[in-house]
Amino acid sequence: MLLRIFGSNTNDMRIAIDMDEVLADPIHKFIKLYNRDYGVPLDLILDPGNEIYHHVPEHVNNKWFDYINEKGFFRDLEVIEGSIEAVKKLQENNEVYIVSAAMEFRNSLEDKLDWLAEHFPFISWRNIIFCGDKIVNVDVMIDDRAKNFIGFNGRKLLFTSPHNLLLTDYERVDNWTQVLDKLL
Repeated sequence: MLLRIFGSNTNDMRIAIDMDEVLADPIHKFIKLYNRDYGVPLDLILDPGNEIYHHVPEHVNNKWFDYINEKGFFRDLEVIEGSIEAVKKLQENNEVYIVSAAMEFRNSLEDKLDWLAEHFPFISWRNIIFCGDKIVNVDVMIDDRAKNFIGFNGRKLLFTSPHNLLLTDYERVDNWTQVLDKLL
């Protein structure tokens, strides 16, 4: 019999959960900033398969990189609906890790840690992984970026976001209710 060292219940899973566009909503912040600076409509609708910068004037389509690198960008992002309650439920019988490729944006580290402390205080610092590549050994990974599934051998749940709507090679979840339906 195989025993897991991380919990007493043999049904426990190790679950890695991405932050951006899974727990936190940077898209609405981008739209708000583009609206403030360039008059991009706040009700902007993103086409399937496209990123936010595909929907702004061409002369400022790389401004997202400046925004995302500003200190404080990640600190006040809105929480994705249902994520707090769902993560609490997943934690009841599983080892839950927040895994973010935060190393890509230097100023995001402190912002993301503070954001998690405010909105997900029940996640221990020991279960927060800020990394470059998401080379984690878990049973399930919930992420909006398919590139993070490369080399990952566990169950892949692609959390719906406008940029990934055309992808069909992954098990998709549109919201946190669907995540719970699949994992509980």
